[in-house]
Amino acid sequence: MKNFIVPLALALAATTGTFALPIDAAIAGPTYTGVKGGNTAVGGYDVTSYFTGNGVPVKGSKAHKVTYKGADYFFSNAANAKKFKGKPAQFAPQYGGHCAWALSRGSLAPGDPLVYKLVNGKLYFNVNKQVQKNWLTDIAGFIKKADIQWPKFPDDAKFGG
Repeated sequence: MKNFIVPLALALAATTGTFALPIDAAIAGPTYTGVKGGNTAVGGYDVTSYFTGNGVPVKGSKAHKVTYKGADYFFSNAANAKKFKGKPAQFAPQYGGHCAWALSRGSLAPGDPLVYKLVNGKLYFNVNKQVQKNWLTDIAGFIKKADIQWPKFPDDAKFGG
């Protein structure tokens, strides 16, 4: 999908004079599934749990698995899995679950599902709490930079490889 959107966006930019890429960071690019490989997204946490209740992430179960963009997402119950299936881009972490701050600097780094922030209804991860402290100093600026970097990574890019 990204392979279609990017050329279209560039063509539109050439005719309109604007160079903002209309790419949803939750659906474009590679999904982070762990340093050791595997296929589990978000460390097995239920991505809908970040947006409900008190916003504390809850571990999902293999019994409620949804495969999205080649990665397995686990949910704490069938209702959450169904919610995700209906609108996966609404719940999937931005930048495929990679660290938002590292991406703003042009690098892929693991996103820690316990070091997160919801910004304008979107889920962002950072690699650790120290990096998150830096990211929090200019969230909008770092997101803007990361949004520019993210389309440069192919869908099969891997952290560390």
